[in-house]
Amino acid sequence: MPIHHEILHLETDAPIRIYNLTPRITEVLEKTGVRNGQVLVFSRHTTTALAINEYEKRLLDDLEVYLKQLAPPDAKYRHNDLHLRDVPPDEPENAHSHLMAMTLSTSEVIPVVDGQLALGTWQSILFFELDGPRRRAVSVQVTGEL
Repeated sequence: MPIHHEILHLETDAPIRIYNLTPRITEVLEKTGVRNGQVLVFSRHTTTALAINEYEKRLLDDLEVYLKQLAPPDAKYRHNDLHLRDVPPDEPENAHSHLMAMTLSTSEVIPVVDGQLALGTWQSILFFELDGPRRRAVSVQVTGEL
């Protein structure tokens, strides 16, 4: 059974932003020729996340508000006591970003059926930037039968 691995790079442009990775992951899948199997999508950062849900502007706005209510960026966090930690001089105060990421997930597995991602009608693969803007990497591994 073939296994194909690829890293997608993203240049994010906001402190918190949600990106639709579905088209890029579909392109990776198409290159592999896998007809039936699965795609593993994995975020390689502690302040980003992944989810499968609807990519709709008003819902994305609601998600941002919801995450900021769960972990307000201006709240007091011990992780942000940078003077008590051994960190680089440009280390951001980003405890809220870590907490948001842990509330979500670092990976998603999507079935592949007849060469297509087996997503539901309104489902998209969403990447959450929670501490941007930054350069990010997402691993995509396709496994299955040709």
